[in-house]
Amino acid sequence: MSNLNGAYYGPSIPPPEKKTRAYNRPSRGGGGCNPFSWCFSCICGCIFNLIFQILITILVLLGIAVLVFWLIFRPNAPKFHVNEATLTQFTLSPDNNTLYYNLAVNMTFRNPNKRIGIYYDRIEANAEYHDKRFDTEYLDTFYLGHKKERNVGTVFSGEQIVVLGNGDKSKYDQESRDAVYNIDLKLKLKMRLKVGWAKPKFKPKFECDLRVPLTTGGRVGSSGFQRTKCDFDW
Repeated sequence: MSNLNGAYYGPSIPPPEKKTRAYNRPSRGGGGCNPFSWCFSCICGCIFNLIFQILITILVLLGIAVLVFWLIFRPNAPKFHVNEATLTQFTLSPDNNTLYYNLAVNMTFRNPNKRIGIYYDRIEANAEYHDKRFDTEYLDTFYLGHKKERNVGTVFSGEQIVVLGNGDKSKYDQESRDAVYNIDLKLKLKMRLKVGWAKPKFKPKFECDLRVPLTTGGRVGSSGFQRTKCDFDW
């Protein structure tokens, strides 16, 4: 049968099979709308919208409350002055960087508010020289009523190692010649405001830049001490 030149009388040869492409019919649920997914998205959107509206309402109410509080009480920051500062010793030893000092300070706390009282629960007074603290005193606590003021005195006395840089050492030498020293008084406070039944707490600060003349032999520097208003920081 290798050479067939005539007609072929055998069984019929079936035609070659055609390759058919697989066709996947989309399921009914694949591309349609899932009612459960739609309901979940709708509920989430409603919840987020409700939360957003609640937050906006709270912020508006807080703003109104602050405005009403300010209109009723008109709060003002406490006032603080250093009335007098007496410096009888301020010597920095060149051998061991020890500062020997004696500084007496008289201060006035004033409450300018008509409807707000102030509790001074803690008063920490720090004496510094060119950002170097050399002494700390704790003052007696007290309550300051409406439109009231109170005088408070304290003394910084002793010795403390104070290491100054070259620039600050030059300033100390110049201030020693002038017999007037730039000393910072910084107060750290714990206070409560008495506003009706409420007593909110705060931790503000007072900062005072003082120019204190040295008193020697009963004589004060030519300029004398000038009453100084201190900065208040909430």
